[in-house]
Formats: sequence, C-alpha cells, structure tokens
Amino acid sequence: MSALPQISEAEFEVMKIVWKHAPISTNEITEKLTKTTTWSPKTIQTLIKRLVTKGVLAYEKQSRMFVYTPLVEESEYIGQESNFFLERYYDGDITAMLSAYIANDRLSETDINALRSLLSERSKKGGH
Repeated sequence: MSALPQISEAEFEVMKIVWKHAPISTNEITEKLTKTTTWSPKTIQTLIKRLVTKGVLAYEKQSRMFVYTPLVEESEYIGQESNFFLERYYDGDITAMLSAYIANDRLSETDINALRSLLSERSKKGGH
C-alpha cells in the first residue's frame, strides 16, 4: 500500500463529515461544519478543494451541485496515522505504547475489556 496524502486537522474534520454522509454536496458539508466550527463557507470550500487536489476526495457535478465521495477509506487513513504515531513515538513497539497508556491511567476499564476481547478474537483466529 502506498502512503496516503497527509491531511491537516481541519481537512480531517471535513473528511469525517464526508465519510459519514457520502455522497454529500458542498452545501451539506458547509451546513454541517458551520454548526460545529467557526469556519466561514469560503474556508470550508478551500478545505474541500485541497482534499480534491490531494486525491482524497472525488466529486461529480449533479445539475448545479458538486457531490463528493471519499477516495480513501476512513479505516485506511486511521490505520496509517496510527502506524505513523506508533513508529514516531514508540519505535514501532506497541507494547511500549500500551504500557505508557496504562501507566498514565489513560485506559479505562472499558478500553481494557475491549482490548482483551480483540486479543482473544485474534488468538482464536490463529493470528501472530
């Protein structure tokens, strides 16, 4: 898999809307983001254009509207960002990362139980 384009935090906010509601028009994206941010419609349009240029969003003109769909799956992007974080801060050692989270009480009982469940499922499948 080739590396996905880097996107800013603001661009990521746009992508979260698109991932959740695609296909979605410019007006719908703008309407949703003006409720949760202080961004102007012009700023939102600029962010959308950047995402198209970076190859993360595709658009199609439907009558007088542009409708956007993601070219990158949310899980694929989150996975890449998680791997980058793990490599950069923990030299790829997930045990060290989890140990740091546990030592600093960053994992709730719910988180720990979810991890146990994931690990149990993985071992049942014969994962390595």
